[in-house]
Amino acid sequence: MKKYFAFVAMVAAFTFGMTNSVMAQDEAAEAPETEQVDSAAVDSVAADSVAADSVAEAAPEETVAPVEEEEGLHKTLKTKFIEGDAGFMSLVAIALVLGLAFCIERVIYLTLAQVNTQKFMKAISDKVAAGKVEEAIAYCEGTRGPVAQISKKALTALNSTDQNDIATIERTINIEAEVQGAYLEENCSWITLFIAMAPSLGFLGTVIGMVQAFDDIERAGDISPTVVAGGMKVALITTIFGIIVALVLQVFYNYILSRVEALNSNMEEAAMSLLDTCVKSPKCQK
Repeated sequence: MKKYFAFVAMVAAFTFGMTNSVMAQDEAAEAPETEQVDSAAVDSVAADSVAADSVAEAAPEETVAPVEEEEGLHKTLKTKFIEGDAGFMSLVAIALVLGLAFCIERVIYLTLAQVNTQKFMKAISDKVAAGKVEEAIAYCEGTRGPVAQISKKALTALNSTDQNDIATIERTINIEAEVQGAYLEENCSWITLFIAMAPSLGFLGTVIGMVQAFDDIERAGDISPTVVAGGMKVALITTIFGIIVALVLQVFYNYILSRVEALNSNMEEAAMSLLDTCVKSPKCQK
């Protein structure tokens, strides 16, 4: 019996010892995993904190580059004008100013010369039909423009006693129409001159700038871009401004020509209406 209890006690002790050993081994196996997980989490948190610190430190150092304002067209042209050669750029500027002066003068003259041709000729026709030729002449004197001047000459011939025949009146109308047409085209030749002169001055500045560039090459004994850049830049700038001036004046010149053509058409229409009015007048010698 004692042997039996002793045997049971030994088995129980052995079993208890094995159980504790297995549990210890399980705890030892689980401990590294837990420590690895905990260490990984700690390392991740540390890395995030280091990255955050580096970002925080780098953030103040970052500076936003100032946005440069784009230069306007007027400022750009002004800058390039100053960079060009003073001699030739001043000549191009003078050509522009004088050309614009003649253009503005022509535009004002042609604008003042424009009248309502149909309304004007109807008033003249009514006065002549009523026998009020002198009143019609006074009405022409108070009206500006080539149509009024042609009508005045024709009515003056009609109101005379030696030039009131239809042939003389027609000749008077034609002569005065040519004179008024010449007045309309007055000073247009100066505009064409400056249109041709502006790019010519620019090309002349280009040639002289090229010569200066070759002189710089000869003095330096080198053909590097730095040596020839100055002369080439001046040459091209003078050409650009010469072409710009010619284009601006050409636009005004074409507008002036269109107004002259419109006034010539009005004069032709007024001449035919005026001749018909004079023929119907009792003062006209057939």
